[in-house]
Amino acid sequence: MRRSLVAFLLLAAAGAAAAGVYVVYAQDRDYTRLVAAGDQSAAVDLPFEALEAYSGAIALRPESMIAHLKRGRIYRERGELDAAARDLRRAAALDPTATLPLELLGDTYLAMQRHDRAAERFEAYLALDDRAADVWYKLGLARYRNREFGSAIRALERAVQFEPSMAEAHFVVGLCHREQGQTARARASLETAARLSPGLTAPREALAGVYADGGDTSRAIDQLEALAALDPTTATRFVALGRAHARAGRHEAAVLTLSRAVERFPNDPHVYGALGRVWLEAAGARQDPVALKKAVEALSTAATHTDVTSETLTDLGRAWIQVGDITAAERVLRQATTRLPVHPEAFLHLARLSGRAGRLQEARDALVSYAVLVDESVPIAEVATQIAGYSIRLGQPQLAVRWVDRAADETGDTPELAELRRRAAGVPR
Repeated sequence: MRRSLVAFLLLAAAGAAAAGVYVVYAQDRDYTRLVAAGDQSAAVDLPFEALEAYSGAIALRPESMIAHLKRGRIYRERGELDAAARDLRRAAALDPTATLPLELLGDTYLAMQRHDRAAERFEAYLALDDRAADVWYKLGLARYRNREFGSAIRALERAVQFEPSMAEAHFVVGLCHREQGQTARARASLETAARLSPGLTAPREALAGVYADGGDTSRAIDQLEALAALDPTTATRFVALGRAHARAGRHEAAVLTLSRAVERFPNDPHVYGALGRVWLEAAGARQDPVALKKAVEALSTAATHTDVTSETLTDLGRAWIQVGDITAAERVLRQATTRLPVHPEAFLHLARLSGRAGRLQEARDALVSYAVLVDESVPIAEVATQIAGYSIRLGQPQLAVRWVDRAADETGDTPELAELRRRAAGVPR
């Protein structure tokens, strides 16, 4: 009896063991099948099917680094960055010696603009493999975006050490030097980037700005011409080039560039707007009625487009003022003040027209809007003085004093401001 019982128990144990082995085998088989199905779906751009397959694999093996890594990559490609970060963090935790999860997690954090966390992941990667030039570059990029320019340069120099021809690294080094006010170094790094990768547009854009800021107009224009040649299907390239010619006083070159752009991009209001501004500036400089007529034509054409900018509408308003059509000017300037982003000068010109018409409240309010919108570096003492004067005439002395103080902060007390204070004190409250 005992021998039979023992035999039965041994047989049952063997059966259980065999069943357990089969379950493990079946799970391994299903796991492998699901991962392979996910890979196949990903290869033919079927992300939903891939996610479903990888999720099934993770359900069978929650500790699978590969499945979390692959699912995280799909989430990242789909722009589902939070889900991607979650899976990639898990993958990195499951295998701390694997570099790919760390790199992809760093890339994901960069896309999420969490630059400090991105840098941490890239540093963890480099602790495992410090010869990866592209990861040194990514670390430098993360530090640059986090405004840690010194540490960014150090990381980027390591990238260049391993891959001297990496134009992108030289480019970001140039940006770091520019942010630090080291113009000569910025220029040298950007020139290196442009030389190493002539077809890369970003270094040339930055170089054009550095040259322009340094007064080297000719070289700035050279870069803009190169950009227009590299990217001939983008209207803004020709607009930037035409405006650069205009700032350099090369009116004929500006008109020629923008006229050709109008032929190439007949439905782009920005090109017409830029051409109109060039003609408007020429009309003002030479008192040229023909140039003024051409300015009105180009700017009016731009204004017929629904995506015309506030700046172009403001220029058209200025042109109508010079023509003498105040009704048209006021109509266009009011339209300019409703188009975002609003060009501050629209309010300035509108205030002048309202003031001349005796609409003091409108004039004062337009000047206040202008003062609020302009950059802090723009002097506004004259505008503040005008606001104070209008406020006194409107019987609002307290508001007048505030704007007198605003003007005085910029220019100090002047006889004109002292007179406004005296007048404000005498106005009944």
